[in-house]
Amino acid sequence: MNTTPDAYDVAIIGGGAAGLAAAQALGRSRRSVVVIDANEPRNAPAEGVHNFLTRDGIPPRELLALGRAEAEGYGVRFRDTRAVATRRDDAGFGIELEEGRQIVSRRLILASGIMDKLPEVAGLAAYWGKNALHCPYCHGWEVRDRDIAVLDSPFAVHQALMFRQLSDRVTVFTAPERELDPVEREKLEARGIGIIPQEITAVRGNDTHLTHVLFRDGSEQAVDALVVMPQFTAGVSALAGVGLETTAHPSGIGTYVATDETGKTEIPGLWAAGNTRDPMAQVVMAAADGLRVGAMVNAELIEVETEAAVAALRAGAVAGAGQMR
Repeated sequence: MNTTPDAYDVAIIGGGAAGLAAAQALGRSRRSVVVIDANEPRNAPAEGVHNFLTRDGIPPRELLALGRAEAEGYGVRFRDTRAVATRRDDAGFGIELEEGRQIVSRRLILASGIMDKLPEVAGLAAYWGKNALHCPYCHGWEVRDRDIAVLDSPFAVHQALMFRQLSDRVTVFTAPERELDPVEREKLEARGIGIIPQEITAVRGNDTHLTHVLFRDGSEQAVDALVVMPQFTAGVSALAGVGLETTAHPSGIGTYVATDETGKTEIPGLWAAGNTRDPMAQVVMAAADGLRVGAMVNAELIEVETEAAVAALRAGAVAGAGQMR
């Protein structure tokens, strides 16, 4: 165990699109930066990243590898491990890593993203990110003109209407006891979306894709894709020591880290970027947010350094004047 801390201007927890973009921006500004990342990207099961201009369809891990290589070119360091605890004092942050090493930094950016809590449907996790999906902008084109089932949830009608833009074979499966709002039912019927009062309790498929949804009564139906709505959870356990807590998202989709418009949290020196503070952001949006937050952190450090330099200049002038007397 190495207990001698490594010191940096900025530490970033999370090496996804947001964390890498922040690291690159800071590295290009000649800041000393370390990225702490466990190499478990949320979108790893997906075949490709979509709606990322010039990179549409690139495998998620390939995009991250390219981003890491670019950041390393500007002197950014990486630690392939987890942050397990954090403390804060007047000098900044102390971060304890799973491997036992400690890192200290003047500023800290949380860009660890969110975790997906899937509905309790047996077998669903095996197909998540393949043809069990939730976002039409991430995966909708890949299931165009196919038989798309929508799992019942408070967001089912909204999702069904979105996927109807991509296929005219969309069906919402509701729990038998659920009564759809008349306005919602009218919208579905107007768009030709099927409504079947059957509760999906399980799925089955082959090695790569689900092929059937199974109902509580034992029957099943073949489908080409299943649309679900997970609950999103921002992971902040490593920052409990500095008092960071999550906030319930007003839409009901889960939790996130509340910040101001620049990404600054209520804890001095601690910032958040990407899905951590915007659960609905796609990869390209998370990358843009990481760039913005990285630039804002650099700006704050410049201001602090400038104030210190001005104070030193004034102190020197006062001392010089005293010696001349």
